[in-house]
Amino acid sequence: MNTMNLLLTFCALIETATGLALIAMPAVVVRLLLAADISGPSIALGHVAGFGLLSLGLACSPGRDATANTPPARAMLTYNVLATLYFVYVGIGGEWVGPLLWPAAALHAGLSLLLVRQWRLAGTRHQGRLVRL
Repeated sequence: MNTMNLLLTFCALIETATGLALIAMPAVVVRLLLAADISGPSIALGHVAGFGLLSLGLACSPGRDATANTPPARAMLTYNVLATLYFVYVGIGGEWVGPLLWPAAALHAGLSLLLVRQWRLAGTRHQGRLVRL
């Protein structure tokens, strides 16, 4: 299994698990991430977010020859970069900081860096010539 397959598998497992947690208990996930309570329509929206993360995780489960320039890799990179930026933004604001916010931000940042690294490595091997991204 190549490095991109391993990385996408890891990302897909994390997002699938988070999606399932949001579907099953959105109030607990929000409490752990944002130290906030949700009720009513917010719970319904938490379920929908869970459906989205579950779908992302399933869609990004790699095949045998995943590369850095496949739709699953691009989707997972986009999601991780945006999640990192948003978690940092929320954390800096300081109003909604649960015990898992900063670890989640760090995890998504690390995954973003690993995905970018694989993308850059793939670019340097593209047709045997150096390609700067």
